[in-house]
Amino acid sequence: MKYLNRLSIDGFMLGIVASAVLATLFPARGTMADVVEQGTKVAIGLLFLLYGARLEPREAIAALRHWRLHTAVFAVTFMVFPLIGLALRVLVPSVLTDDLYTGVLFLCLVPSTVQSSIAFTSIARGNVAGAVVSASLSNLAGVFVTPLLVVLLMNTTGKATVDASAVLMIMVQLLLPFLIGQLLRPRLGWLLRHTTPLKVVDRGSVLLVVYSAFGAGMTEHIWSGLSPGRLLATAAVCAGLLAMVLTITMVVGRRAGFSTPDRIVLVFCGSKKSLATGLPMAAVLFAGQPVGLIVLPLMIFHQIQLFTCAVLARRYARRAESADELVEHGQVVGVSE
Repeated sequence: MKYLNRLSIDGFMLGIVASAVLATLFPARGTMADVVEQGTKVAIGLLFLLYGARLEPREAIAALRHWRLHTAVFAVTFMVFPLIGLALRVLVPSVLTDDLYTGVLFLCLVPSTVQSSIAFTSIARGNVAGAVVSASLSNLAGVFVTPLLVVLLMNTTGKATVDASAVLMIMVQLLLPFLIGQLLRPRLGWLLRHTTPLKVVDRGSVLLVVYSAFGAGMTEHIWSGLSPGRLLATAAVCAGLLAMVLTITMVVGRRAGFSTPDRIVLVFCGSKKSLATGLPMAAVLFAGQPVGLIVLPLMIFHQIQLFTCAVLARRYARRAESADELVEHGQVVGVSE
């Protein structure tokens, strides 16, 4: 595992790849497919229940004083990303197929990550409290905003067709467990002190969704039309999208006069997209459609963002350490003189 860390290889992504390969070789069929589908729904509901139990209302209210920072993160996540996604329509059909473009547009509509955004902000020595609130608010708002954006944009720009009933289903499957988690928070304190159960549910639900989506793709033969060239093109589009948004967040952070710790929050929370939230939403919103192809850009983007943000976080940390050394050296010189 240490060797993988040195290579900046995320073990979770290896698990996702393994789930996709397993589904490709041994897709669930018949009764087993129904069991996997129901198990996935239960795991997703439990995941959002734990999300609700984990969010401390008083801490969130106290950190809302950084409203300019949270507004900037929200604007990048749910305005800048979708606008870029709409502009990428020009890549169809020369670079992206209709289904792959639907996936690229969908990844532009999902909320920011929670765990990795906070982790990278901490490594970079940014405003961790601000990252906690920004990422949590993005995920909570995404339960409402993402389905509405999908209905508003995808019915007219891609092959996907989503009706209002899917939005209601999202509310029941994601928001209701979240609210129950908030109500049960006092009784779940003992569980929240242990990270292992949370990690198992968090990552396990994603792996189940990946297996279910890719297995359905195999049984429906949707992968037969995906060439290696299209796959590489999708990866290039995702990399270009991330580079564009990272540049925008850095420029906006400086122009808005944010402090360095707050600029770090904007960079990491504003540029990231949640696989844990996006995959369950896709399973509901695109039921009966080629979900495997639609979520593929999000999976690719997720891995690229992890690698890129890990490099950025280390760079920010080195800058902060260098600044501390200069300050310490200056203090020592001042005393000696």
